[in-house]
Amino acid sequence: PAAVAVTGALVLLAVLCMVLVLGGGSASHDPLYYVFTVFSFTSVVDLVIALEQDGYIQGYMDFYLQEGEPYLHTAYGIMICYWDGIIHYLLYLAMVAAIDQRKSYRSLGLYWLGSIMMSIIVFLPGTLIGKYSSEIRPAFLLNVPYLLLPIWAGRRLFRQPKPLPCSTADKVAEEQRKGLHQRPLDLGLILFLLVAGAFTLFRGLVVLDCPSESCFNYMYQYEPCLRDPVAYPKVQMLVYTFYFLPYVGLCIYGLVWPGCTWMPDWALVFAGAIAQAQFSHVGASLHLHTPYPYRTPEEAWGSVLLANSLYALGPHLLAYRCLRSPGFFQPPVSGPRPPDKKRQ
Repeated sequence: PAAVAVTGALVLLAVLCMVLVLGGGSASHDPLYYVFTVFSFTSVVDLVIALEQDGYIQGYMDFYLQEGEPYLHTAYGIMICYWDGIIHYLLYLAMVAAIDQRKSYRSLGLYWLGSIMMSIIVFLPGTLIGKYSSEIRPAFLLNVPYLLLPIWAGRRLFRQPKPLPCSTADKVAEEQRKGLHQRPLDLGLILFLLVAGAFTLFRGLVVLDCPSESCFNYMYQYEPCLRDPVAYPKVQMLVYTFYFLPYVGLCIYGLVWPGCTWMPDWALVFAGAIAQAQFSHVGASLHLHTPYPYRTPEEAWGSVLLANSLYALGPHLLAYRCLRSPGFFQPPVSGPRPPDKKRQ
């Protein structure tokens, strides 16, 4: 196991050195170019791991899984490898191309930031407290850069200049004067957030062993994966409860009162986070690597998929609304001043 960890670290260091040598010129002005390039290499490795676990290829990463990170054998580990190997990989390519062409990639970066941070804050605690906690090897430390570098990258992304507003001051003032009854899309988003908040709180109570009959029935009839000893689903629901639920309340406030300038950025971050979380959670609950007693029953597939798909769709609609018409979230604009009678 120690040799596997050292080899993995040396491979990453070698890839970084190659990028530093070959990636000069127009890309050297932004250090995130090197972060995204190295992470794209690890994304391909994760995709190979996922494909090998599902039997599409064989003979590449089995030794690493046995001696390095055996918890990636789990259904949740396979799902996060698929997400990293496909979605994150495409985001890395797009952002590297944008950096090379000196174009803005702020929106893509914020979406990626939410996605990768959600992945790591569920994966690391779930591994430490789940049934694989006794099989943690030195290669587990290779996940530390996935925690530290996104934090540093997030600070740089938030400091990048925002796109210039396309609305005039008059249009912004007019948009901010509209009542909620004049904004049906915002009203629909508020209703969704209320339902999503209630669903989040309910599933949080389920994993906290609430003695209610409805919680017991839901766990055994719809999402028995919530009692899986690998602990990833339980940690996911707790992250939803302690992070997404307060965000829901803040978003409702931001959709009612104008001038919440933080809404567009954080809507992108949480859209990426929820997308990654729902893909991994739902995919793992249906995957064959999940033991049968913890797998979603076939008769509940329709309702579980519908509820979780809507749960993931809502934050994306909110992000689309914030980016499509950001005038309501810009700093409040004072109305036109009355004409000066003395000058008249």
